[in-house]
Amino acid sequence: MPAVAHRGRGRRTINEINMVPFIDVMLVLLIIFMVTAPLIAPSVIDLPSVGQAARQPDQVLQVIVGKDETLSLKERDQTRSIDLKTLAQTVKRAQAGAARPAVVISADKSVRYETVVKVMDTLQRAGVARVGLSVQMAP
Repeated sequence: MPAVAHRGRGRRTINEINMVPFIDVMLVLLIIFMVTAPLIAPSVIDLPSVGQAARQPDQVLQVIVGKDETLSLKERDQTRSIDLKTLAQTVKRAQAGAARPAVVISADKSVRYETVVKVMDTLQRAGVARVGLSVQMAP
């Protein structure tokens, strides 16, 4: 119910909101947060870093994504061009041996992220267990 002010003859309502209780509540909340903030311990996240694998794989199949989004498969010292449709079959055939080499995806910096994800998705759908990304250490 709005407050009524008496001025002179007529009665009129006051359309203003009383801000004092709102400010009091906000100051109390501010004091509570200021007191409890130093007591909260920051959480520590253990992030993986490059080059700390337990053991490097003996053999590596390298899928190279070029600047123009063409795919190449590098096995030992041989590099051959390949397309996305036959990538999974070729990798599975190369992994058929006893060594089961890991697959590493190397992409140019200017390649769209979507292209790299498509290559990873294709390999994972084909059941390739070890798929990694090649990184270059910053100088």
